[in-house]
Amino acid sequence: MGLRDDLERFREVGEQRREDLADFIKYGDLGSGRPDGIQIPVKIVSLPEFEYDQRDQGGVGQGDGDTPDVGQPVGQPQPGDGDGDDGDGDEPGEEGGEHEYYEMDPEEFAQELDEELGLDLEPKGKTVVEEKEGPFTDLTRTGPDSTLDFERMFKEGLKRKLAMDFDEEFLREVCKVEGFGPRDVFEWARGENLPVSMAWIEDAYDEIPADELDTWRSVAELEENVERESVQQKIRREGIKHVPFRREDERYRYPEIIEEKEKNVVVVNIRDVSGSMREKKRELVERTFTPLDWYLTGKYDNAEFVYIAHDAEAWEVDREEFFGIRSGGGTKISSAYELAEQLLEEYPWSDWNRYVFAAGDSENSSNDTEEQVIPLMEKIPANLHAYVETQPSGNAINATHAEELERHFGRDAEDVAVAYVNGADDVTDAIYEILSTEDDTDA
Repeated sequence: MGLRDDLERFREVGEQRREDLADFIKYGDLGSGRPDGIQIPVKIVSLPEFEYDQRDQGGVGQGDGDTPDVGQPVGQPQPGDGDGDDGDGDEPGEEGGEHEYYEMDPEEFAQELDEELGLDLEPKGKTVVEEKEGPFTDLTRTGPDSTLDFERMFKEGLKRKLAMDFDEEFLREVCKVEGFGPRDVFEWARGENLPVSMAWIEDAYDEIPADELDTWRSVAELEENVERESVQQKIRREGIKHVPFRREDERYRYPEIIEEKEKNVVVVNIRDVSGSMREKKRELVERTFTPLDWYLTGKYDNAEFVYIAHDAEAWEVDREEFFGIRSGGGTKISSAYELAEQLLEEYPWSDWNRYVFAAGDSENSSNDTEEQVIPLMEKIPANLHAYVETQPSGNAINATHAEELERHFGRDAEDVAVAYVNGADDVTDAIYEILSTEDDTDA
């Protein structure tokens, strides 16, 4: 194994030592990630290197020039060494940055977060993108001969055979029992559950010669001398050609039509940017909302995001502005929901899964929560409405928005979640509270 192989092995060891996912969410630099890629810091291990011997010894092979200083690394493999490269490359240590992060796509992030938090969200598609033939499980009365369900037809005919057939020869022998007339034979047949009519017995009785009518002194004597053949034995002897198939038994298989649905989601992120939302509160919002965005991106085929900032008024912003913007105005949370309702008109509920996530410090203008926000949340159809309260110093006297939502919707609501984040340690609990609230039937 050469030095280059050793370096690759050390890279693999480093990736295995990447930061724990939960710790990364709570304390890591989330801003280094991208919508399509999450960069998780790796705990770097020291890479091997050669150093120049501190003993200044001469001898065969010592060069005449460019002698390294004492302790200077020598022989560090460069990209292309030994494979025809011209030798020009980065100085030793310059390529260390590629070892500093573990690159994780949203799908892997969602899978690991499921395992980390014990989640089991299974999104359902809404928009039909393709219809294709599935297995031949459905039946119809007409169709091409190649799709005839012969097995079913045979079973139906066989059931009829078992229900309607009997040993005709044995029953004719019963007509020859001493003292038996057609009525006696019929009563005996009923007792044996033989599906025979009185008319059939009368015809059979009339065909028997008079000198044979007293052949058997009793049915018991008859059974001792004549073997009775069951319907099953008769079928085995005669074969399936005697199974009575009827047109009404015919069924033709045709394929089940399976709809391939695309799992689309739109996520509306709402943030209070009023004067009371200072840096620590804004950081907790970012630490909660960013993993939610990554998670839903990984879970759905197509994810779109809408970002709304608000103080006493609301306006749409892009992602770069969303977590950093701050205003000095008051707070009216309903303004954000009014704007969200308008923007969601582009994402019909019949075609899109919807999530509406809002966050702030629970401060709101008087009566706005009860009179405006709650009715709007009930009016806007969504898989889930969630509110995250960020109060690092504990509840403020006038911070009642989250409590009012919880009081109105209850803690067991299947489409409304309320979470409290007072510090980084609360973030993963809040994420679990939000993602585990959604009712599977609506996903």
